[in-house]
Amino acid sequence: MILSTRFANLTLLVSLAPLLHLAQAWPAVYPEPPPGPLELDGTKLVNDAAHPWRPTQPGDTRGPCPALNTLASHGYLPRNGVATPKQLINAVMEGFNMNNKLAIFVTYAAMLVDGNLVTNLISIGSKAPRTGPDFHGAVPAGGLNTPGFGVEGDASLLRGDAYFGDNHSFNQTLWDEFVDYSNHFGGGYYNLTVAAELRHRAIQRSIATNPNFTFVAPRYFTAYAESALIIGAFLDGRNTDAERKIPMDVALGFFRDSRMPADFHRAAKPTGNDGVVEIFSAHPISPGGNVVRTWRSFCVLYENFVQKTVKRLYPNPTGVVRRNLILNLQYFYSGQPSVAGCTQLFPYGQL
Repeated sequence: MILSTRFANLTLLVSLAPLLHLAQAWPAVYPEPPPGPLELDGTKLVNDAAHPWRPTQPGDTRGPCPALNTLASHGYLPRNGVATPKQLINAVMEGFNMNNKLAIFVTYAAMLVDGNLVTNLISIGSKAPRTGPDFHGAVPAGGLNTPGFGVEGDASLLRGDAYFGDNHSFNQTLWDEFVDYSNHFGGGYYNLTVAAELRHRAIQRSIATNPNFTFVAPRYFTAYAESALIIGAFLDGRNTDAERKIPMDVALGFFRDSRMPADFHRAAKPTGNDGVVEIFSAHPISPGGNVVRTWRSFCVLYENFVQKTVKRLYPNPTGVVRRNLILNLQYFYSGQPSVAGCTQLFPYGQL
C-alpha cells in the first residue's frame, strides 16, 4: 500500500511538472503605471549610432503599424516585436515624440484586447510565444494582427482588411493608390489634404468590399489619428516648411522597410491629434460598419469600448486577470483627452 501510494504521488508530480514549470517560467505580473511625458521633448537625432536599423531575424514579429515596426527595427522596442505597455509608450515618445496621453490611450486600448494581461506583454504583430501562454480566464493574446476590436483594423491606408486574409503586410496595390492620391492631391507629397481624401477612400473601399467591415472604438479614433500621425511622426523635426508634407521615398522607407531615413530627427514638439479635425471634417462619418451602430460623443465611444468590447471579452474575470483588467482600464482612462471629461467606469470594481 505504501509503495502504491508513493507511486501514485510520483505520477501526480510528473503529470503536474509541466504546469509547475509553466507557472515558474511565466509568473503573473503586476502592471506598472504608464510613464509620464518626456523631460526633454524637442527634436533630436533618433536614427543614431545607438539605434541602427537591422533586418528582422527568424522569430521576430512585425505587424500592421509601420511606426511600431520601425521602432522595433531600430531597437527602440525589443527587436523581436514583443514589449510591455511601458516599453511601447517610451518608444513612441522617444522615437517619434508622440504626445504622452495619446501614447497611453492607444497603448492600453491595444493591451486590453490584444495583449497578455497576465504577463503584461503584447506582440506588435501576430500571436507570439514570447508573450507567454494563454492563461485560464484570459483571452488569447493574439497581438496587433488580431482583427475586430483593437487599435489596428479595417480601412487601413496601406494594409488590407482581415476579411481578405492579410491585414499586416505591406500592400503594393494600396501603396500605388497612396502614390496616386499624393500626386493628385498633394503635388507628389503626402499632406493633410491627401490624408483626408485617402482616409475617406479607405473607409468607402471597406464599406463596398468587406461584408465584415468594422469601424468602432478604439479603431475609429486611431484610423483618423494614424492618418495625421504619418505627418507628425515621419516628418523630420528640423523641417520648417509651413506645408507639412512627406516625400514618397521617405514614406516608402517607413511603410515597406520599417526604416528611418539617414540623419532622421524626431518631431520638434510632442505630436498628438494635430490635423485630425481637418481630416475628419473633410468627409465626416459616424462609427459603425456594415452593421449599424450609434455614436454621439467621445465618451459614448469610451463607454462602448469598456462596457461592450472589453466586457464581452472578459465577462466574469477572477484573480490576477480581474486585478490586471482593473489596472489596465485605469491606465487607459488616464490617456483620454483632458477636454473629454468622461466619467470613469469600473466594470470590475476597484482595488
